[in-house]
Amino acid sequence: MKNYIGTSLFFAMKKISYILLSALIATFITSCSNSNRENVYTTIEGSVWHTTIRITYNSDCDLSDSIISVTNDVEHSLSPFLPDSRISLINRNESATTDSYINTVFAESQRINRLSNGAFDPTVAPLVNLWGFGYTDIHGEPSKSQIDSCLSFVGIAECNISDNTITKKAPETQFNFSAITKGYGIDCIAEMLQRQGINNYMIEIGGEVAIKGLNSRGEKWHIQIDAPNSDKTGHEQLSVIEITDCCLATSGNYRNYRDTENGRVGHTISPSTGLPYINNVASATVIAPSTMIADALATSLMAMPADDGLAMIESLDGVEAMLVIANGDGWRILTTSSFPDAKTQK
Repeated sequence: MKNYIGTSLFFAMKKISYILLSALIATFITSCSNSNRENVYTTIEGSVWHTTIRITYNSDCDLSDSIISVTNDVEHSLSPFLPDSRISLINRNESATTDSYINTVFAESQRINRLSNGAFDPTVAPLVNLWGFGYTDIHGEPSKSQIDSCLSFVGIAECNISDNTITKKAPETQFNFSAITKGYGIDCIAEMLQRQGINNYMIEIGGEVAIKGLNSRGEKWHIQIDAPNSDKTGHEQLSVIEITDCCLATSGNYRNYRDTENGRVGHTISPSTGLPYINNVASATVIAPSTMIADALATSLMAMPADDGLAMIESLDGVEAMLVIANGDGWRILTTSSFPDAKTQK
């Protein structure tokens, strides 16, 4: 039976040993698929950044400490949920000093912001907070005056980093790089694995995936893409693709939403209007050279008309996308020209 890696952890595996670690990654499960040491694959799974993590790699070395170290470094730089993180200090104007993590995601965010004509903008953070999807305890539906006030602080194109010092558009400007940080964190773990000489691996954190080489059966990795349904815990298969040496991210409002007095709203907030973005794109899956790029582009596609989004992706080398378009009670699927053939559940 083939193994399918979905956009979250939902499949069973043989549990051979348990090691209790920090609260960051609560449980690790290690398994070997073959007694031949050269063909041993180790799987580590648990939780990190309020979501699931699963890493499978071609080695019998226990790299759990290294993985924790990488995720801690990323979190303490970029997490707006940690009061003492580097980005939280910047958001509160207690510091203007950046680091290599912030510099990397900032530069890529500005690039994706230009490519998407402003659809991707991490300075939308105050608006995300205002609508109850951010790192504050705000609830309810904001007023027009509150939205207009926050909009005046949005604009990553008007921010700058020079000599590890950030200049904001306004003192009230805040950054939430969550739509790119998870992907970047996966890339950092991938770099660590490659430094260890590991060239066959799959890293999955909350549905974002980086893969290289082959799985334990000597095949390309089988990646399941979930159907966009509103069940926040279930995972209905939409399609399965077989890929390697690339990264994949899926974005959608079908699990991250709130019910308000005026109806259900998704977490994708338009940087131009300050309102939840509404279109018929139910989910967007992007394949790219890095998970950071895939993550940011998938988010962008959720805040763009479908035709504009696909045109953007077609203009980029080494990037492909699949959009699931709401169509009455079902879906229709649009892909870029070279998106991998998929086994699709109708």
